[in-house]
Amino acid sequence: MTNYNWGMIGTGWIAHEMADALNRENGSIYAVADVNADMLKKFAIEKHIAKTYTDPDALIADPNVDVIYIATPHTYHYPYIKKALNAGKHVLAEKAITVNAKQFDDVQQLAKHKGLILSEGLTLFHMPVYQQVKQLIASGKLGDIHLVQVNFGSLKDFDPKNRFFNKDLAGGALLDIGGYATAFARTFLDAQPNVTLTTVKYFETGVDEQSGIILKNADQQLAVMALSLRAKQPKRGVISGTKGYVEIDDYPRATTAKVTYTPDAHTTTSEVLSAGDQADALVYEVRDFQRYIDEGHDDGQLLLSHDVSHIMDSVRNAWGMRFPFD
Repeated sequence: MTNYNWGMIGTGWIAHEMADALNRENGSIYAVADVNADMLKKFAIEKHIAKTYTDPDALIADPNVDVIYIATPHTYHYPYIKKALNAGKHVLAEKAITVNAKQFDDVQQLAKHKGLILSEGLTLFHMPVYQQVKQLIASGKLGDIHLVQVNFGSLKDFDPKNRFFNKDLAGGALLDIGGYATAFARTFLDAQPNVTLTTVKYFETGVDEQSGIILKNADQQLAVMALSLRAKQPKRGVISGTKGYVEIDDYPRATTAKVTYTPDAHTTTSEVLSAGDQADALVYEVRDFQRYIDEGHDDGQLLLSHDVSHIMDSVRNAWGMRFPFD
């Protein structure tokens, strides 16, 4: 597999994890950019990155950069993605990849036009145990999938100025943690939902603090999601079929899945599927992304991100919630 020169934009906590993964997988990182010079210098020293930019546009323009990784607040993703794609760079952007479906469709078409790989940083697309779960479902051992349930509850500090609660920075539970839940739901539904039922509780800044969401597709499959930024709950997903169900804890970086077979109303047996290591979650992401470049396709990952983006738009439309930049 080819090693690529990665340029990182942003030096927050997830960028620290990604830098560690890139150093483990590739041995080095080509360059990093951040508008905060002090944070940039500290990050570059800690992660052994020789080349630094206080102007992200200059990093994007560097002819030696092959891949741009974007770890900024959500509102900056779209302009940086467009600039990077127009500069001929492959792009891996943290979730949510864009703040709305219109932006997503724009960059999706641009990546296709340019013949470049664009991908969203959702770890659950890359954890090895999910391949086992998908193979199990494809085998028919769970019967027909009827219902997906998924929760994600976080407990953020009560700070209206924090980006999690800042409407100008596309804050709120849906875009911050809901991408994981929505991606899990869409992964195990056979078709894109065409019905959205939802209710929301707003934070004082006007972003969604918590919500309940029900999705249904034309195959009559249901997904039920619960999200919160101010009430901790387990990150848990359940996939239910006519012959059994799968329970997956810590699903964004899952390494195990408990399978319970229910061939009738009275008999159950179970097994546990196991693969991967949580500590390697971003290594799997980097490895897959570089394979996508080598092979010239992304295994349909961007199509899943497309559906997730459109689902989240349908949820916000049902709430009537708009960001200043929508």
